[in-house]
Amino acid sequence: MENQPLIEQQKVIRQPKTHFKWGKNIALYVMLIPGIVLTLIFSYLPMGGLVIAFQDYKPWLGMLKSNWVQWDHFAMMFLRDDSVQIIWNTLIISSAKLTAGLIIPIVFSLLLNEVRQLFFKKTVQTLVYLPHFLSWVILGGILTDLLSSSGLINSWVEKLNHGKPILFLADGDWFRIIVVISDIWKEFGFATIVFLAALAGVNPSLYEAAEVDGAGRWKQTLNITLPAIAPIIVVVGTLSLGNILNAGFDQIFNLYNPLVYSKGDIIDTFVYRTGIISGGFSFATAVGMFKSVIGFILIALAYWSSGKFANYRIF
Repeated sequence: MENQPLIEQQKVIRQPKTHFKWGKNIALYVMLIPGIVLTLIFSYLPMGGLVIAFQDYKPWLGMLKSNWVQWDHFAMMFLRDDSVQIIWNTLIISSAKLTAGLIIPIVFSLLLNEVRQLFFKKTVQTLVYLPHFLSWVILGGILTDLLSSSGLINSWVEKLNHGKPILFLADGDWFRIIVVISDIWKEFGFATIVFLAALAGVNPSLYEAAEVDGAGRWKQTLNITLPAIAPIIVVVGTLSLGNILNAGFDQIFNLYNPLVYSKGDIIDTFVYRTGIISGGFSFATAVGMFKSVIGFILIALAYWSSGKFANYRIF
């Protein structure tokens, strides 16, 4: 074989191609059936109802007999002051959440990674992750009690502010701040675990070489740690772009009230009130469809960006 040409040797040692056999994986396909059925029923079949966004839908007439109004509801969406305001509210709140939700976990994971006491490190990691499992129904009630005019927080504020309470949940500016802070407190533990996993994969020999060259912890962080986890940061950041129009329905719904509609109302809560409460089914569907289309475009852009800048691809 040593005297054979290189091409002939490659032919000899080349492994035969393996052909995909459906029969050997039939059990896996059967396990997929329940998920596929549920997705079709709850995700794809309801999409047929999007047709009412182009109709003056009347429940007693149904989709087949309701009058067609073409793009009137979409035009109205940009003419009504309240609908334009909720789009801005959604962008402001979600942008603040995404920005703080990326920076704070990175900083916290870098600090926690410096801790050498393993028990303390694991304990803190667990404690910051636990709020992720609490529902906004529970947290909404807790925050309402704490931040009400007679709540625990205002009892302290009154002592420092000459007896004047702060209306945290009745003032639009304060409401936005509370929404962002409470969301970060609840969710940053999950992102912290992702970045800690990335930090665990950094080659220790790089730090040893940096110490030999006289680099301190700060320079090691800037020149080794951050560049090493940069692909994960890019992936998390770009994939978060798809949620730019999701400011958190559960959270807002459990915290807001009519006093903060001007600055706290978002697309999802607006659709709920307009469609379910007020019966404006067609207009609410048009607003929801607008959000879905923009969200799809952003998700596609985020996926393309993560593939280009971080080499992250699912398929």
